[in-house]
Amino acid sequence: MRVAMLGPIAWRTPPRHYGPWELVTSLITEGLVERGIDVTLFATLDSITKATLDGVARGGYEECDDLDGRVWEALHVGHALARSGEFDIVHNHLDWLPLAFSELCRAPMVTTIHGFSGSNILPAYRRGRSAYVSISDSDRSPDLEYLGTVHHGIDLDELPVRAEAGDDLILFGRIHPDKGTDRAIEIARRAGRRLVMCGIVQDRAFFSERIEPRIDGDRVVYLGSVGPDERGAILSSGLALLHPIRFAEPFGLSVVESMACGTPVIAFRKGSMPEVVDEGVTGHLVENVDEAVVAVDRVHKIDRTACARRARERFSRDRMVENYLEIYRKIIS
Repeated sequence: MRVAMLGPIAWRTPPRHYGPWELVTSLITEGLVERGIDVTLFATLDSITKATLDGVARGGYEECDDLDGRVWEALHVGHALARSGEFDIVHNHLDWLPLAFSELCRAPMVTTIHGFSGSNILPAYRRGRSAYVSISDSDRSPDLEYLGTVHHGIDLDELPVRAEAGDDLILFGRIHPDKGTDRAIEIARRAGRRLVMCGIVQDRAFFSERIEPRIDGDRVVYLGSVGPDERGAILSSGLALLHPIRFAEPFGLSVVESMACGTPVIAFRKGSMPEVVDEGVTGHLVENVDEAVVAVDRVHKIDRTACARRARERFSRDRMVENYLEIYRKIIS
């Protein structure tokens, strides 16, 4: 089987810090290569992979100020599809743009929908010649037909299990109203706990007005965007991970990474969270800030070893790769 992995190019694959789509693309690619599958990864030319690497962009357009994302994504897609006849399947992780040109693809295409940026992109999905895979059952459009749902997997080797709980609450994700950064600060304040925050600043005005004034380096600590070498140590060190989202989360990689370390999650019941969090085993689902504060007081009752075991059973990279191999075989046959 010859697989063309059409990755995103906002960031390097795998990402140095932030880049969830690039991270998942890398995990699938390396897992397939380990199984003897012939994979060509179309990504930024500074990407790191055991597959054959091809591409046109020297780096991620979010990391190179002189690269226009619209231009380089189009060049990237055009380059990959020009070679599509060399493969048995093209696995698209680049959202809607490859779908606009899917009639030019000379191999079957499967698209992992990592999340809809808005209903305005649905025409490309409705007209695209591709099979579709959702990353959670909750993140499905009624306008589309899906071949299956494959929950993301994670690299368990990078995530240490810690049986003893720390004292801090952790927030891991982009600084944005959707992620409820301000809510997390309020939950931690009311619970009498220190909050350690990690993530890129995606909404600069929100950060300047609502978040930065409350960062004191003592009760509210901001570590910036941290890379894979630090993620496991930070996530495993907490009492709980807060995920007080305002939007329908398509999946939540940091949520499952935290649970795999044994650190339970306190998440608002939106989007995929009821699918991902096992109530009372890997965390608690809440409706509002008041309930979250109560959950902080009782989260220590969760068995961290059992939490890690359940997350590792459900969200391993190997399980994800096997699920995609089944989908590839179904499409090719």
